Amino acid sequence: MAGQIYENGTIRIENGKIKEVKEGTMKKVPSVSNEKVLDVHGAWVMPGLIEAHCHMGIMEEKKGMEGDDCNENVDPCTPYLRAIDAINSMDAAFDDAVRAGITSAMIGPGSSNVVGGQFAFVKTKGRCIDDLIVKAPAAMKVAFGENPKVNFSGQGKSPVTRMSIAAVLREELFKANQYKADKEKGGEDFKADFRMEPWIPVLNGEIPLKAHAHRTDDIFTAIRIAKEYGLRMTLDHCSEGHLIAERLAKEGFPAIVGPDLSSRSKIEVQNVAFKTVGILNKAGVQTAICTDHPVSLIQSLPLCAGLAVKAGLSFEEGLKAITINPAIICGVADRVGSLEPGKDADIAIFDGNPMEIATKTLYTIIDGNIVYDAYKEESKK
Repeated sequence: MAGQIYENGTIRIENGKIKEVKEGTMKKVPSVSNEKVLDVHGAWVMPGLIEAHCHMGIMEEKKGMEGDDCNENVDPCTPYLRAIDAINSMDAAFDDAVRAGITSAMIGPGSSNVVGGQFAFVKTKGRCIDDLIVKAPAAMKVAFGENPKVNFSGQGKSPVTRMSIAAVLREELFKANQYKADKEKGGEDFKADFRMEPWIPVLNGEIPLKAHAHRTDDIFTAIRIAKEYGLRMTLDHCSEGHLIAERLAKEGFPAIVGPDLSSRSKIEVQNVAFKTVGILNKAGVQTAICTDHPVSLIQSLPLCAGLAVKAGLSFEEGLKAITINPAIICGVADRVGSLEPGKDADIAIFDGNPMEIATKTLYTIIDGNIVYDAYKEESKK
């Protein structure tokens, strides 16, 4: 169950869902002929790990420009773009994720545009992206600060300042609100608009803004605009969140922190630190940890949680930051994030604490299917 730890336990799976979770070892192997028993005595059995923000499969490894579909960087506002149309589940990073016990991920466009498009929450094993979707759209990507400034500074059009970034987003939301009102009013004069329709679930509170914001000023601008329009929002990266933790706790928006396992490659990440997530968590901010793959490699997710624990995050919250917390923040906690009856049978099994660097993944299970078996992999060598 969520938040509970069993020294010994048994999980029953049926039709890809968790049927039963109980304390104690299985005393007698069921006689059901088609039931497979996996005895992992001494191992850590956990919910499948969750990556809360990345570009896996949309910014492919080893493919260069041909495999980079992360940013449609010629238009500041592209809300109509859908991540599912660019995610290549055959990207090598998906296999790395599965081997690390990561069973699902939030994937979407990058941060070159003020509005980048729609994120999708997907499973990490399969060849057809349509079969992997848990929720799509799952969020609308917006970006503040350095990235949109740099991208449009050489194009001779707005935005090239933080003021303009905010103004472009406000104008877009103003138009979206007007479109929504016109649609609800109906009538012969109403015309559907492909560019505006994706805003409807955002304005209805069904999905959040997913706000790229590193610096304190950008974080507060994101909050200001979300409050002006009454929108849900996640603060993604939130690199200077530890400097304003108490204020962020009062504002009530969750934070997806990372990538901390990367270089301070630009001005807005000069204060990036593994201590950020712990300070935010202790202040009362709901937190998750991300790799922002490929900025940090997807398989480093549990290690990032371990480094956050080393820097002050509690052990239990470290595990929650890569399981139930991202599930809640991404709006999919009814399906994944904890081992509870009725949820998807997404399970990661390790030979020890996954936040320690020498720990190995023994099994990864998605929808009740064993998609990674370390013992079979070893026998192939």
